[in-house]
Amino acid sequence: MDLPFLRSDGHTATVRIAPSKIIGIGQNYRAHAAEMGKGIPTEPLMFLKPPSALLAPGEAIARPAGYARVDYEGELGVLIGRRARHVDVADALAFVDGYLCINDVTVRDLQAKDGQWTRAKGFDTFCPVGPRVVAGLDPRDLRITTRVNGAVRQDSRTSDLIFDVATLIAFVSRHMTLEPGDLISTGTPAGVGNLDVGDEVEVEIEGVGVLRNPVGAPR
Repeated sequence: MDLPFLRSDGHTATVRIAPSKIIGIGQNYRAHAAEMGKGIPTEPLMFLKPPSALLAPGEAIARPAGYARVDYEGELGVLIGRRARHVDVADALAFVDGYLCINDVTVRDLQAKDGQWTRAKGFDTFCPVGPRVVAGLDPRDLRITTRVNGAVRQDSRTSDLIFDVATLIAFVSRHMTLEPGDLISTGTPAGVGNLDVGDEVEVEIEGVGVLRNPVGAPR
């Protein structure tokens, strides 16, 4: 998948989104941890989404039938620009190419049933990204909003992250090497909820833009 890439010098190019891995972070906003009935984690909770889950802006999320809750999760995404291993927090943002919106779609029924999150978050189309990648943003205090059919469902700021972007990059890089093109999805605020076939979900991040995807039936 190719996305527009707004560079630090103000020029627009194109960037290929083809990660070797997508690292998700769970329970990384205090209010979301509370709404899920969880405590505040003492270190980041990592999981992986497969690259096959990627979905371009405007394409349809395929909602699998037979589940009560298939939730949207609006998140700030981080595109890694160069190989990162055992990175210090102070240096971590230098490894970022840019930022984008991610929707970490999740089957809640399976998340509860399986006790781990691979199946719940790994369906094809369960990782919409876009609408562009923007370099040079300060990720510490960006507004993030999710709307379903125009109604605001999530409204928060990245300043409410438990573990900020630099901390996440350093933490992940101590456990696995981050390769150029890898994505980190930094966690979702409070306000998650179900998507039905026919809905349209929007994730908007200040300075990035609006990622829009309709919800359809499985193909």
